[in-house]
Amino acid sequence: MSASTARARELGIPFRGTPGPLNSITDVPGLTVGMTTLIHGDGPLVVGSGPVRTGVTAILPRGIDGLGSPCAAGWYSLNGNGEMTGTTWIEESGALDVPVLISNTHAVGACHTAAVRWVGERRPDLVSAWVLPVVAETWDGYLNDINGGHVTPEIAMATLDAATGGPVAEGSVGGGTGMNCYGFKGGSGTASRVVDHAGDRYVVGVFVQANFGSRHELAIAGVHLGDQLADDDPMSEGDWFERDRRRGGVSGAGSVIVIVATDAPLLPHQCTALARRVPLGLARTGTSGGHFSGDIFLAFSTANAGALTSDIPLGETAAAEAYQSMRFVPWGQIDPLYEAVVQSVEEAVVNALVANRHLPGGAMIGRDGHRSPALPVDRVLDALGIAPARDTTGRHDQGGEP
Repeated sequence: MSASTARARELGIPFRGTPGPLNSITDVPGLTVGMTTLIHGDGPLVVGSGPVRTGVTAILPRGIDGLGSPCAAGWYSLNGNGEMTGTTWIEESGALDVPVLISNTHAVGACHTAAVRWVGERRPDLVSAWVLPVVAETWDGYLNDINGGHVTPEIAMATLDAATGGPVAEGSVGGGTGMNCYGFKGGSGTASRVVDHAGDRYVVGVFVQANFGSRHELAIAGVHLGDQLADDDPMSEGDWFERDRRRGGVSGAGSVIVIVATDAPLLPHQCTALARRVPLGLARTGTSGGHFSGDIFLAFSTANAGALTSDIPLGETAAAEAYQSMRFVPWGQIDPLYEAVVQSVEEAVVNALVANRHLPGGAMIGRDGHRSPALPVDRVLDALGIAPARDTTGRHDQGGEP
């Protein structure tokens, strides 16, 4: 991998644990991810016209062919200043049988409508009674015309259609397009870990939409860097902060959504326990979890296909399916999965930051000239005592344009 395409690990930033082949949530077999990125316009904010810096991310736990097949699932909120729909039903039933959509705060309604329509077109039997989509959000109003309705149901449906396996794009893409993290350009990040249990090998993969943290908090690989990188922090300086304070201009605000997936067989409450470990991975990157940041996490297991259904019982069918059973990792042996979550979340956040180092001009410019600088990767590597990586031509990666 050349320095120009290298992710955090390949640049030499140390992380513990063994990643899956792609070091991605798509290392979980059958899981697919789709992204739509919306970037156009510049200059002053004109609601409805832009500038636009937003998008949508779709995660299909079992892919389109597994639609309607429940996964054991659980969720956890570190701080509730945000939204993830469908969680009350997940808490009640312990199951997730629909795709997950992630976008900006004011696009939740459009994405919810899209999910219902999309499922209805492909599996009308699933929506003949009701469907409770899972849609999560983080705030991109610093860069984006968030009130402009630029994410439409049609765009969200196209994102679901585009979901595939394989490598997942990171940084300013999908729902993470307009997001910021520790005062740098944040967005989408992913990572995975391999876990061995009783002779079987499983994967824990995470996807992070990173839009949280104040600059002074930032830590990477156990080294506090916030004070060393305190310069060039537009989100906490300048006239915009006072002018826009009522519109989200609070350092550290924004939110973080984390999706944890695994093919290890787990009970719903064990999935909840995995979701509760997400904050430990976030904390390794420095955050203390601010009041204005909605930090909401979902975890699910793709094992035990055919269990946890909630079909209405009908005659002979009901008698034939009077019982269901599940295989699961014993509680006393679940710690390696916890460790995998923590390690993957930490790396996914850093991947989201590192991926933006090639933004044109070293930053994303949004509405009203608002600027979100890319993480200065060369300075980070220097602070960590890591020699800059070189690409195949021997050119140093300087953390600017490719």
